[in-house]
Amino acid sequence: MKINLFVLRCKELEASKQFYELLGFNFVKERHGDGPTHYSSQDAGFVLELYPLAKNEALDNSRVGFSLNGTQQVLSHVKTVSQHELNGRQIYVAQDPDGRKVELSEQ
Repeated sequence: MKINLFVLRCKELEASKQFYELLGFNFVKERHGDGPTHYSSQDAGFVLELYPLAKNEALDNSRVGFSLNGTQQVLSHVKTVSQHELNGRQIYVAQDPDGRKVELSEQ
């Protein structure tokens, strides 16, 4: 099994786009039919889409993890809320602009 789509609803769409670009994602602006304009990336072997949060829609409690090159450089631009070690790897937990926990580790 592999992930092929991950959709995040975002209060501040542009701020979320900038956060995920720091992690290495490149987005294109899309709109399907009469749906909302959103951003889509296929950089990680799956589709990551950032959609605007609709009025009265609750944020979810999603957590996503990325292993990437240059973790320390990314960490210098984001606030880390915690860190721990797992199987000899340092895992840093940051928050995206909507408060979702994002785990970052060195690839």
